[in-house]
Amino acid sequence: MKVLIVDDERHVRDAIRLLVNWKHHGIVTILEASDGEAAMEQIVRDKPEIIMTDMMMPVMNGVQLLEWLHVNAPNSKTIVISGHDDFSLLRHTVKYGGTDYILKPIDADQLNEALAKAILAWTKEEEHRHVNRERNIEMNQIKPVYWDKLLSNLIAEPSTYDGSADQLDKELGLSRNITQCRVAILSLDTMERSLKNKFSHNLDLLLFSLVNICNEFLSSKQRGFAFRYWNSDNEIVLFLWKDQQEAEAILTKINEGMRVTLRSRVDFGIGRSHPFPSDLLLSYQEAREALRQRNLMSKDTWIHSTLTPSAKSVHRALAFSHYEERIHLAIRSGSMEKIQESVQQWIDAVKQSDTITFEQLDHWWREYTVMKRRWVQEFFPRKNEDEVKMMLADEPSSMIVPLDEHGILSLTLWQQELTRSMLQLSKLLLQHQQKDKNIIFEIAAFLDQHYHEDITLQDISSRFFLSREYISRKFKQEFEVNLSDYLGQIRMDKAKTLLRNPHLRISQVAEMVGYQDEKYFSKVFKKQEGLSPNEYRKSSKSI
Repeated sequence: MKVLIVDDERHVRDAIRLLVNWKHHGIVTILEASDGEAAMEQIVRDKPEIIMTDMMMPVMNGVQLLEWLHVNAPNSKTIVISGHDDFSLLRHTVKYGGTDYILKPIDADQLNEALAKAILAWTKEEEHRHVNRERNIEMNQIKPVYWDKLLSNLIAEPSTYDGSADQLDKELGLSRNITQCRVAILSLDTMERSLKNKFSHNLDLLLFSLVNICNEFLSSKQRGFAFRYWNSDNEIVLFLWKDQQEAEAILTKINEGMRVTLRSRVDFGIGRSHPFPSDLLLSYQEAREALRQRNLMSKDTWIHSTLTPSAKSVHRALAFSHYEERIHLAIRSGSMEKIQESVQQWIDAVKQSDTITFEQLDHWWREYTVMKRRWVQEFFPRKNEDEVKMMLADEPSSMIVPLDEHGILSLTLWQQELTRSMLQLSKLLLQHQQKDKNIIFEIAAFLDQHYHEDITLQDISSRFFLSREYISRKFKQEFEVNLSDYLGQIRMDKAKTLLRNPHLRISQVAEMVGYQDEKYFSKVFKKQEGLSPNEYRKSSKSI
């Protein structure tokens, strides 16, 4: 905490320094000024919390300083120390916020008591100011969310207008006299990828910036208001209620502002003027449809207000699913060349059209998303739903339109994205297959080492954390023989080696290769080798 001592007499300033127990009061900085004018400079620069001032000084006296403090440093607390027992000076001190009026010669106890009182008053007020600051910060954070929700609800529920009409008039300039309104939409789905990538880790900041730019142009003359649409994560909605005939021109100016600020333009869809608030939804739907039906293959305008009839029927027969089998086989092959070839075939089919709408692109993207999910479930049958989601986490939750720097659909970028996505899936499949192959060979190695033990399929399932069905299927695929026959063959090969030792009884050999029952061992041995263990021993040359 800082204290400023203002007095034209040096010995008075020195006396105050000696009489106050600064450490006890928590004062760390003591400043001095010889008149009101010098005090003003100190106050502006150092912002002391407590000011002790004389009343009669040259240049600028205490009376004038108090008046200046009342306007320019209202939070500071002032203690007047004067040699004049003048009621008018005392009244002036009280009028302009002084906390105490002390007469010279200065009494140490009185001065320390006045300082403690001033510090207490400042501390309480500062606590109150802190609470207000926190409350204001919180309100500033909540306020945009409040308007987002209120205005979003107004689109779907026009009946909510009456309850908020006065507030809309006061805060936004949307008066009850407004009978017509147009709705415009700015969608992140149709935004240049470079801009979205720049804010990829903070889309909220991007949306906040876009809304602010829109409202800089709309709020100045209360033409309208922009807000984040509550029912969509990717849309900013603009209500335009003044100068509606110039709406397209206003949106063009907003777009230029975005170009200057963010170095990127955006596409706007705009609906026709409709009765307010009853038909806001209709204008919103028109704006949204205008964006979805715009031709992504050309850039004649950034403002879209009408539907192009030819755009609606373009390539309805062309479906991504028609290419599913060849893409599926290419991914399974693990061949980069095959994957690139399959994607190229799809892109070549798309290139046959001069018109591609967002709606059509969105349909193709959804087809591919469904197919990819189905492939993941097929390729990785042991993965649960959460694991499947993790494997698909690299895919965006909604389509990102691959636009070039001119806002035109880039088939090259789209081809690269599709190829990347398919190559990644193929790589995961190959890694999974390699892992499966490795674990099956681990199971085979385990059988080679533990053939003499009583091993069941359930034992192996528990040991390797795999289902019995999965082990059986994969083992048969890899070795072209089921697991029990594989284990039996190992045991017979070991038994034939041991039978060459004439000093081992047949029962001992049986037990050494995992059979506790000699008769069962002999039966299995004869079935597989065509000879009984004893006959095999006689026909074989021993050491």
